[in-house]
Amino acid sequence: MKVIDLRQPLQKLCNEYPELKDIMVELGFVDIVKPGMLATAGRFMTIPKGAAMKKISMDTIQQKLKDNGFEIVEEGEP
Repeated sequence: MKVIDLRQPLQKLCNEYPELKDIMVELGFVDIVKPGMLATAGRFMTIPKGAAMKKISMDTIQQKLKDNGFEIVEEGEP
């Protein structure tokens, strides 16, 4: 199973799991496909921070990630 640590920057997660980029676009994170966006803002932006900015429910994001075979690690978990 693919494990996603929500504390990690989106750029790192997309480098580890390239398919994540398409999933995030489907969820409404359309800016990450703009040239340079993932390499700049993605270096410090986490999924929860991006969700808050885009007003996208974390429940929706987590369900979509689980549906695509990801296990989610959140703050407070090892």
